[in-house]
Amino acid sequence: QPPGKHRRYPNTRLWLYDPTMRTSLTLLFCLSLAACGSNKSNTPNNDAGDHLGTDGSPGTDGGTNNGTDGGDPGSGMFPSFAHQDITNAPVDSESTTIMNALNASGWDSGRKLGIDASFVILNADASVMPRPFTEDPSALPDCDTAPIPVPPGGRIEGNTDYACADGGDCHLLVYQGARLYELFQADISGGMATGGTFNGGCLVIWDTTRDYWASSSVGPNYSRGDGCNGADAADLPIAPLILTAAEVKAGAVNHALRFTLPNANIRANVYVHPATHIGGPSGGANTMPYGAHLRLRADYPMDKLPSDAARVVAAALQKYGMFMADGGHIYISATDDIASALDPSDLSALVPSDFAMIDGGQRINWHNQNCTRTPISQ
Repeated sequence: QPPGKHRRYPNTRLWLYDPTMRTSLTLLFCLSLAACGSNKSNTPNNDAGDHLGTDGSPGTDGGTNNGTDGGDPGSGMFPSFAHQDITNAPVDSESTTIMNALNASGWDSGRKLGIDASFVILNADASVMPRPFTEDPSALPDCDTAPIPVPPGGRIEGNTDYACADGGDCHLLVYQGARLYELFQADISGGMATGGTFNGGCLVIWDTTRDYWASSSVGPNYSRGDGCNGADAADLPIAPLILTAAEVKAGAVNHALRFTLPNANIRANVYVHPATHIGGPSGGANTMPYGAHLRLRADYPMDKLPSDAARVVAAALQKYGMFMADGGHIYISATDDIASALDPSDLSALVPSDFAMIDGGQRINWHNQNCTRTPISQ
């Protein structure tokens, strides 16, 4: 495979991000965890967690148009956990320890909070017939297998069309009707919606009319199942947590956001809900688990931020927060047109000590979980 791809290693449920394709002590350590993520390169769009395989409106245009949707994909209530007002939510008992330790390391070895402007959210109307793709059989049963609608003129994360040419995660995110299709490592040879060979890593199909995270959903019925992987390492929906240019321009971000963090700063072996999976974390007891939910402090001095757009995002971080969903550099995930609304450096003043970790409840050991779901095949 080309450099930078996630590789599957025999006799494991494992894809590893190995940009040099060389065996190393890091690789051996990752294999011992049975899951491994990798940090991003200096260029956003490689959020490279580990993947075997992540109710809302698909946008303000109602999802009737094919191709890129400039609307707000989070304007509905899917996922439910992303629309909860956490202004007064209790702080986790480990918050001070975790955030102080992260502050000492400066998020990511001194790297400032940035924006990963590489994602594309697509809408496919009813005229787009789903097309089958080839998925590695090792992705089962965590991942779905149904055909995927591919709108003409669209593109995948970090690329100009549907060909995964950059060695990144190449997520394909498509709403059609009440479904959200999220595919890791999508790749269509030739790059067009039709023709070519369509391959992918893990597919997750979300029913946007269903609340997978209701309080009654416990044990193996929680989300897609504890221990189940997805289109990102935490098995959280991706598209509804992405910051879009349209909502920033509209002056309101009405949902939680998605962010990534280096695996060395993520606690090994465990996650907290709403996550159900991990990548390749190697952090110690003073690091946050996968699925951690951060809230910007209410008294943050907004005048320190350089723009009204940055203040719009900061207000969302105070009310809804952001979820740690994958291994990588310290980035908030955003659409690839975000620069038309927000300078990528406008949030760089936000440091870990400006945030608290919301009570995440039980730390769940990933190694004790076994994904037993039935994949969606049609």
